[in-house]
Amino acid sequence: MSLYRYFRISKPSTEAVPADKVDGEYRRLRRRTFWAVTFSYVFYYVCRMTMGVVKQPLIDGGVLTAGQLGIIGSAFYFVYAIGKFTNGFIADYCNIRRFMAAGLGISAVLNLGLGVLGLLHGPMGIGSIAMLVFFALLWGVNGWMQSMGSPPGTISLSRWYPLKTRGTMYSIFSSTPQLGKAVSMVCTGFIVAAAGWQWGFIAAAVAGVIGTLIAVIGISDTPESKGLPSVQELSGEPVKPIDEKPTRELQKWVFKHPGIWVIAISSAFIYITQHAVSDWGVLFLQKQKAFSLEGAAQIIGLAEVFGISGNLLAGWLSDYVFRGNRERPVIIAGIVAVLSLFAFLFCGGGFWANIAFVALFSMSFSVVFCIVAGLMALDFVPRKATGAALGIVGISSYLAAGLQSMTSGFLIQGNASGDVYNFTPVSVFWIVACLVAFILPVIGWKYLKRA
Repeated sequence: MSLYRYFRISKPSTEAVPADKVDGEYRRLRRRTFWAVTFSYVFYYVCRMTMGVVKQPLIDGGVLTAGQLGIIGSAFYFVYAIGKFTNGFIADYCNIRRFMAAGLGISAVLNLGLGVLGLLHGPMGIGSIAMLVFFALLWGVNGWMQSMGSPPGTISLSRWYPLKTRGTMYSIFSSTPQLGKAVSMVCTGFIVAAAGWQWGFIAAAVAGVIGTLIAVIGISDTPESKGLPSVQELSGEPVKPIDEKPTRELQKWVFKHPGIWVIAISSAFIYITQHAVSDWGVLFLQKQKAFSLEGAAQIIGLAEVFGISGNLLAGWLSDYVFRGNRERPVIIAGIVAVLSLFAFLFCGGGFWANIAFVALFSMSFSVVFCIVAGLMALDFVPRKATGAALGIVGISSYLAAGLQSMTSGFLIQGNASGDVYNFTPVSVFWIVACLVAFILPVIGWKYLKRA
């Protein structure tokens, strides 16, 4: 069987579900698919965030420098950006169950490979340059595999949910990064502190296998593939003329729409800020505020949990409190995010104070992320071109995240004197990005409408 035939979207089933059982079967499969893609994507993030936890042990062990870790992080993000763009367009035509499971399964294998490489590093006497090459190569390939997670997850919402409920379900699904980061930071942090950085990668591989099994068992591709009518028929949702056009034509329409580029550029600055805290927050707390690895990982990890409430809050605020107005919650949350990020970077405080700083930042910035990079796009993008929109936003976001990783790494290393680090230049960089992230979509709001 060719890869094309294996991954292409499922054909409608020849056996239709009896009319009296359609509603119950639709709700059952829809619910199972939603939670399967949600938890699978949590494990995607566990396989993605390991490098953020093990930075300090790698530096302390003389395995890699901060600048080299910045290069490795950039390799991941640059490949991820290209993969997000490519796989976003491809996923519109694909079987989401197979597509999502394949990416996570291979990501688990790559994490295992890095863990084994670490165990062999000492006995085999592998040099620093060789480790840099191996890490950049394997972590870069992991970037491509990771780019196979978000498109099928979001596309599943388009295939199984009508517009009137999709926003609420998206706000839940979009909280998976924070949950995945929290699980990775806290659990992986304990494992790394207890057994060494190599076992952090191995533990992530085990989590990836679990997530792959969840995807294979729980996800259904389309309602039609299960003998059900389409989601439009099931929900009574009217079909707009633009939605009846071929997928390829709709993808071209999305690519030319100025609104998607406003979202893409705004999302780029969102990812600079968001990934700066995720990638460098543990190291910042260790070097700037003298926390232990466990304490720093717990602060960043536990604070990420509050990002989940921010995602859930985003849909409720924009739909019910502000009655469909997306600008006002973005402005309010953006201001709170800037102030809390400033407090985290430039104020002292102990364990609980820093959890409060990062928790408030994570919650407020998640509102910005969910509305700008998610709900705004869903407001005008046709159902059959959801993956294409994600691809465009994704390549912009992760090219920016890659530049952030490299720039932050060299700013941190370039302003270090021995074991003393000056984080002021990189902190200014992160705060400016946070400001642009929420101001730009408000200025470009007029473009975020269907043509």
